[in-house]
Amino acid sequence: MQYRKFGQTGKDISALGFGAMRLPSQTVDGKTVYDEEESIRMIHRAVELGVNYIDTAPYYCDGQSEIIVGKALKGIRDQVMVSTKNPIEDDSGANAIKRLEKSLRQLDIEAIDFYHLWGIGWETYTEKIDKPDGPLEAVLKAKEQGLIRHLSFSFHDKPENMIKLVDTGHFESVLCQYNLLDRSNEEAIAHAHEKGLGVVIMGPVGGGRLGAPSDAIKKMLPGMASSAELAMRFVLANQSVSCALSGMSSMAMVEENAKVADNKQALSDDELKNIEISMAENKKMADLYCTGCNYCMPCPNEVNIPLNFELMNYHRVYGLTDHAKSQYAKIGEADGPSGKKADACVECGLCEPKCPQKIAIIKQLKETAAALG
Repeated sequence: MQYRKFGQTGKDISALGFGAMRLPSQTVDGKTVYDEEESIRMIHRAVELGVNYIDTAPYYCDGQSEIIVGKALKGIRDQVMVSTKNPIEDDSGANAIKRLEKSLRQLDIEAIDFYHLWGIGWETYTEKIDKPDGPLEAVLKAKEQGLIRHLSFSFHDKPENMIKLVDTGHFESVLCQYNLLDRSNEEAIAHAHEKGLGVVIMGPVGGGRLGAPSDAIKKMLPGMASSAELAMRFVLANQSVSCALSGMSSMAMVEENAKVADNKQALSDDELKNIEISMAENKKMADLYCTGCNYCMPCPNEVNIPLNFELMNYHRVYGLTDHAKSQYAKIGEADGPSGKKADACVECGLCEPKCPQKIAIIKQLKETAAALG
């Protein structure tokens, strides 16, 4: 296992982190039941293979993740750093402490190594967190008391706002998204690293998108065992990245990811250049179909045009067809993205004059429905 300096925390972190958000489960009588024994075996095997960072959260796995991780920690607590999160539900410091105390109970540990303010952006930080008697004041006090060892934040906002949060000086690490298909945080990641923060990446294989077989992805670097290997090695090639976090749901994933993270031969400059060229070519092709500018919206019939076209690009440009079809099926479902599928288009034509790319939107919606529906 490779290890990297985790910012200025004084810790060395494994290049692979165990994400406990997709623990193995099965459906029994319509309910999701998590396999606690197998989950514990997976965590223990990951630690045997050198993983020393485990990430969980209060709501993962229907609230079971922290409890299962806590049981897995028995006997190995001194070998791992534990990360969990505080969902900022209001501006009350007292309520933030109640959530912290609940996590400590569920994990059954005395202190959390890396405690994240969960999924915050600049607006949340200024309006709910950095307030008198608010969550920031409360968790900093909890840190003084030894309940938290390092304060962190996880992030889904605009990259420029990540830079602002880094520059507050309150945080020691950040958890954010970065992968082959989404490099928008690249500059902010470099800034965080320069400022001494540890950087953990969520979604290194694009939430599973890049884990699917894809000739378009694999041809970027012939010789890679899988698209997932290329995706993971691309993330770890970024020297501003401390750790790539993978949500693992099987022992096979633990073994495969650990093997990739154990590869100490970094991608060469030529290999990274080839990836850059291939991704630029794919981006140009994708932009011919849709740049995601949203000028076509809103659709009077609620068709989510940009999302439909984004999924079509995964299929047509990147060869990620299975993922595209599965996500297309979820559009409009209770637990899926808002809006309607491409086949709901009634051909009113209001969208096409708004498109700066002059895309034949109606025609492409029909193609999307035929390919993914």
